[in-house]
Amino acid sequence: MFQEFSAYVNLGIEHILDINGFDHVLFLIVLAIPFTIKNWKTVIVLATAFTIGHSLTLFLSGMDLIRIKSEPVEILIAISILLTAIFNILKAGKAQNNISRYSIALFFGLIHGLGFSNFFKSILGNDAILFPLFSFNIGVELAQVIIVIVILIINKLIIDILNFSQNYWIRFVSIAIGLWSIQLIFDRI
Repeated sequence: MFQEFSAYVNLGIEHILDINGFDHVLFLIVLAIPFTIKNWKTVIVLATAFTIGHSLTLFLSGMDLIRIKSEPVEILIAISILLTAIFNILKAGKAQNNISRYSIALFFGLIHGLGFSNFFKSILGNDAILFPLFSFNIGVELAQVIIVIVILIINKLIIDILNFSQNYWIRFVSIAIGLWSIQLIFDRI
């Protein structure tokens, strides 16, 4: 049982940190970039909202309740990154409504989960879904927490130590990732 748990946790970590799935990392960057270390709890909750959405679509797919081709989902994933980047650009320096950010993270987690659902379903075979899904999502969450901490540390270095304006930093990173996501959209079309 521990070996199976460990295997699915590792799969979740690899899923997030895999260079071929860097769109998750891009999304986490634009999700976390508006925040500082003092807001670490908020960012962890945002990442968890994303994981909840992600796991819901994996569950629905694993139970054969939804089936979707991966090609349109991959385009939607790139669009979700672009929309989050645009949200950051428009909201930089303005009062933040974390409820809307949680909703965005949850909704886009649903989309990102669809992108992995076919592969996840194929590795399950006829096995029960709850234990593998739970184990996998622990790995996803661990990897996301690591990425979020790294982003918050980088934010601290750039904003506090290099004395870079937080609003400019948010916009700079969001524009760069927004442009990257536009390229992803065109590559996936």
